[in-house]
Amino acid sequence: MSRIGRKPIVIPAGVEVAVEGNAITVKGPKGTLHSNFHPLMTVKVEAGEVLVTRPNDEKQARSLHGLTRTNISNMVEGVMHGFEKKLEVQGVGYRVAKQGTNLVMNLGYSHQVIVSETDDIKIDAPDANTIIIKGIDKQKVGQFAAEVREKRPPEPYKGKGIRYAGEHIIRKEGKAGKGK
Repeated sequence: MSRIGRKPIVIPAGVEVAVEGNAITVKGPKGTLHSNFHPLMTVKVEAGEVLVTRPNDEKQARSLHGLTRTNISNMVEGVMHGFEKKLEVQGVGYRVAKQGTNLVMNLGYSHQVIVSETDDIKIDAPDANTIIIKGIDKQKVGQFAAEVREKRPPEPYKGKGIRYAGEHIIRKEGKAGKGK
């Protein structure tokens, strides 16, 4: 049995979970999330808990069991507390600023790079070298953060670029001079 899949998901106060066929809806103080899960899985809401069960021990059912439980758990966590990703901008002259709903980034290009907020994603730039991306859907927050990071990924020689907070960049040695 999957150790993660077996654990029940406790539904906190203020969160509603509804299951209809293969669809699940989670409503909470921060918003509402909808998702479909694999028809092989069985999801039940009982006594303030969500239980995910599988029909047999075939490989596909085993691999979907923990995944389904984790996805539902992330939905409950998202509508209750939300998710955020922190990005750091490093490099001389590299800076970010929030203008309305747009994030304006100076990243060493001849032009400014502008990224707009979406309905699901909110962007915050507390200072010139930090970007905070917030939302209730963990997958969308991570994808948006990856797209922002992609505008100028960190390079291995000087480490300049956009990186996740706490990300370690493996540095390369530059050109060696001629030996005598």
